[in-house]
Amino acid sequence: MYIVALKVIFKEQIEKYRLHHQLRREMEIQTSLRHPNALRLYSWFHDDERIYMILEYAHRGELYRELRKTGHRTEKQAATYIASLAQALAYCHEKDVIHRDIKPENLLLDHEGRLKIAGFGWSVQSKSKRHTMCGTLDYLAPEMVENKAHDYVVDNWTLGILCYEFLYGVPPFEAESQTDTFRRTVKVDLSFPSTPQVFAEAKNLISRLLVKDSSKRLFLQKIMKLPWIIKNADPMDKCSKLDL
Repeated sequence: MYIVALKVIFKEQIEKYRLHHQLRREMEIQTSLRHPNALRLYSWFHDDERIYMILEYAHRGELYRELRKTGHRTEKQAATYIASLAQALAYCHEKDVIHRDIKPENLLLDHEGRLKIAGFGWSVQSKSKRHTMCGTLDYLAPEMVENKAHDYVVDNWTLGILCYEFLYGVPPFEAESQTDTFRRTVKVDLSFPSTPQVFAEAKNLISRLLVKDSSKRLFLQKIMKLPWIIKNADPMDKCSKLDL
């Protein structure tokens, strides 16, 4: 027996919000990806009212749910997730795919605790710079906030945001209002709380990803060679239920 997931989309909603092009692009991109940390889209079909996407089944669901339940991760858990994400995003970037909406709600866990990138609705396949502001407030790179052209390194920025959130339980630039979040993002108003205690190597990784000048952000391929990743990440790419 082979278990899959069905994502159901109502055609009425696609018509109402004019999502035809975006949905087609999402399906084309996700169908083309073959990486252990990218959720597979196997196929799709439709009837008069709905479109059905046949997806790989991620038994444990959204990482967001587990983060909200238990707060921050241990350094071993965080390093394992960051290593998985770095490898998957590097693969996507090699295929000229920019995800543009990496966040805990779009990260799923399979039955072994292996992380899977999902939520390709804002993804684009392009070699050129893009201009559409898209994504989620706390995870937007400065160039998006300032309505400047952007490329694949917006995903590198988001990886830094997630590393911070995994270790401290909240995104680094979270604020009372959208305006304040934007202001802190553009200034890269980054600080590290005294608790929980986090090793300097992890803080260094975050600081090298959360750089306003996008050309100076740490390359994803270099992340796997960092001592913090080598020392803490599970080589089997898994976080068991007991770890959480």
